[in-house]
Amino acid sequence: MGSALHIEATATFKRLYSKLPMEIQKKVKKALTLLQTDPHHPSLGHKKMTGQVDIYELRVTLNYRITYQKIGSAAYLRKVGTHDLLRNP
Repeated sequence: MGSALHIEATATFKRLYSKLPMEIQKKVKKALTLLQTDPHHPSLGHKKMTGQVDIYELRVTLNYRITYQKIGSAAYLRKVGTHDLLRNP
């Protein structure tokens, strides 16, 4: 069993998160809990971003995504928002 992933939110992530609808915020929390407990859970759609060295994306809903940078055993949450944010993770 692997060690738990340490998750830390950047200021940008916190700002974007605060602007999300409450329903989406709940789904983001659920996705982050899953990331911590079972990062390979199929509902996360967890994948490394094309053309990025250590940046990954998670699916929150059909239209919302989270991007994070993995450094060692830590995940630094970068952005959260609609699928468009993936053009600039």
